[in-house]
Amino acid sequence: MARVTLVTGGSRGIGRAVAQRLGASGYPIAVNYTSRADAAEEVVESIRSAGGSAMAVGADVSQVDAVAAMFETVEAELGPVEVLVNNAGITRDGLLLRMGEDDWDRVISVNLKSVYLCSKAALRSMIRSRWGRIVSIGSVSGLSGNPGQANYAASKAGVIGFSKSLAKEVGSRGVTVNVVAPGFIATDMTEELGEAAVNAASESTSVGRLGTPGEVASAVEYLAADDASYITGQVLVVDGGLAL
Repeated sequence: MARVTLVTGGSRGIGRAVAQRLGASGYPIAVNYTSRADAAEEVVESIRSAGGSAMAVGADVSQVDAVAAMFETVEAELGPVEVLVNNAGITRDGLLLRMGEDDWDRVISVNLKSVYLCSKAALRSMIRSRWGRIVSIGSVSGLSGNPGQANYAASKAGVIGFSKSLAKEVGSRGVTVNVVAPGFIATDMTEELGEAAVNAASESTSVGRLGTPGEVASAVEYLAADDASYITGQVLVVDGGLAL
């Protein structure tokens, strides 16, 4: 059965790969973006050209009114959201002693508050239909911490705690809630680190390389499927053995 899917931050990186993977599997996809409308439309066109169904929907997912309007738009065009992929996220790295309050607040708002707002909005229809999948993109930083990322690690640790709590609340209603926690993945974000940092990151994994967005997308696809109905409240780490 084709399940209407909303991917937040779906215009690039992991979100783009998730949207394309699920779109290729027959899921009608809503690709959320904040400012990159052109990139989101490229993702939509790639899904449609492969025979899938997709739409782009702009919204700042850290704002309650924008989230409400986004869900209304998606439901009107595709139907109620049955699979929610909370992928939207940003980094504003820096040592804590130099970290401004704006850098803290914005990361927590985009990375964590958005998960609260979007999950709450999605649950209404999921509970009515007694079926739903919420998959949030976390990070190994949220499990083990990372110097210079106190705000980012806190936001991702929050996503894990939130997801475990919500899984206990809604499991009896046929809704599962899980987290996929990537390690170093080859995206625009990691390219900004520079060649030396990327090489060091590759060497720190057991498999000796960075992961790909597609490898994260495959984990999301599994958790979104009917076959994953007995998996909830879990953190699936996709890190090439980084945390071993």
